[in-house]
Amino acid sequence: MVFNTGAALLDAIVLAVVSREPEGTYGYKITQDVREALEVSESTLYPVLRRLLKDGCLQVYDQEFAGRNRRYYKITEKGLVQLHLYQGEWARYSSSITHILL
Repeated sequence: MVFNTGAALLDAIVLAVVSREPEGTYGYKITQDVREALEVSESTLYPVLRRLLKDGCLQVYDQEFAGRNRRYYKITEKGLVQLHLYQGEWARYSSSITHILL
């Protein structure tokens, strides 16, 4: 992709991906799902996850999987509110850009 990916866009995409799973999802799966939209590394996504946790948009829990603990991320009510704000902003932004480019 030739366009820069800002922190807000990454936050919005991560919140959208995590919100798809009512019981939460784990880091590697989040990375794979985000990669459907844009190319990012795990080293880029984990700081996003930590920031969203710190901001109260995500909560975390560990669950055993194949003899190891796997960390799951789940969206909070605050995260859902933030996601809805991002969705509205994205609709306005993408409509404006599409109007100009196409």
